[in-house]
Amino acid sequence: MPQSVFDKADAHWWEGGKKVDSGQEFSPRMLNTPLDKLTRRTSGRRSSTRTNRKRGRYIQARPLHQGERPRDLAFDATIRAAAPFQKRRRITDRSGLAYTIKRQDLQEKVRVRKAANLVLFVVDASWSMAVAERMTATKGAIMSLLTDAYQRRDRVGLVVFQKDRATLVLPPTNSVMLAKKALADIPVGGKTPLSAGLTLAYEIIKQETTLHPDVEPLMLLMTDGAGNVSMTEMPPQEEAHRAADRFQQTHIRTVTVNMEHAAFDQGLAQQIADRMGGPCYTLADLKAELLYETVRRELDGG
Repeated sequence: MPQSVFDKADAHWWEGGKKVDSGQEFSPRMLNTPLDKLTRRTSGRRSSTRTNRKRGRYIQARPLHQGERPRDLAFDATIRAAAPFQKRRRITDRSGLAYTIKRQDLQEKVRVRKAANLVLFVVDASWSMAVAERMTATKGAIMSLLTDAYQRRDRVGLVVFQKDRATLVLPPTNSVMLAKKALADIPVGGKTPLSAGLTLAYEIIKQETTLHPDVEPLMLLMTDGAGNVSMTEMPPQEEAHRAADRFQQTHIRTVTVNMEHAAFDQGLAQQIADRMGGPCYTLADLKAELLYETVRRELDGG
């Protein structure tokens, strides 16, 4: 069983692991996401998003849908919608009312609040020629994102898969100190349980979106796409593809960074990215600052 990475600063999960230092940190830019078309049930602080709660900035009104119960009436817009029909209604309704409002006039407020982002890094720590570069860039990008997320509700997490298991090294957090402790000593080496990494990432994201319904998740997968360890009797690559399908089926945003060298690339990472419905970038995009910019661009909507 793996040891807890929080036990001590030099904890190793298994014998033979090799330590990889963190990449250089840098000052990131703000991650302001434009207004999306989703409706959130709770508030956040980072990305502007529509909410159906009665709190938030009132930006416009919309007509009530057929059979919909009014929750947050926009009185100003309702009065304006009814205004053109008042002369006709005084003649036909004969109700004696000074101003008549009917069901079809009702307007509801559209409000916006700030929604939080969750960036979950899922990193292949099995041995390859690119593994040290991969881990260095990942650690540098995570620390840079956490610096940007300080005193906000944005959260960053890290799943590492290697040997025969996937491990949640850094639970979703906005704590810079906790992240530095968790990232201090991550060993690399062994086989590639790709399906285990994808499955654990999916479960973490679903848990986070249940606990924090306002969160906007983004999963960033760093691998060559060549899984060689299964959780079941299924062939490793087929099992990984089925695990990847769940992200597209549930509309979870993903980014894949192909860690294979261009001379040996068989398109396996691209296949995983296609199954998840997200873009696939190459090893050349791996430097910590470029990796951060990739995340920022995806959060900004591409």
